[in-house]
Amino acid sequence: MNEIKLSVNDTNLDTVLTILNSLKDGLIDNIQTNAKVKKRATQYQPKVNTLIREEESGTNDSNGKYASASTYKQRLKKK
Repeated sequence: MNEIKLSVNDTNLDTVLTILNSLKDGLIDNIQTNAKVKKRATQYQPKVNTLIREEESGTNDSNGKYASASTYKQRLKKK
């Protein structure tokens, strides 16, 4: 097995590890560092913790952004 050694500044260590960890599964067997790395929480946080049911979304949602052609024509006729 081949090894690659990288020298990375402390300020860039988190970025490099994030890139290496996001590579295709099975591409890298093991990642080791000689520094203590803090695991950061995911930055993405959903705004609402509700489930959107299929009946409430897409073409079934009369208030949604996208509507079926027939629903759109009905909205135009109402106006």
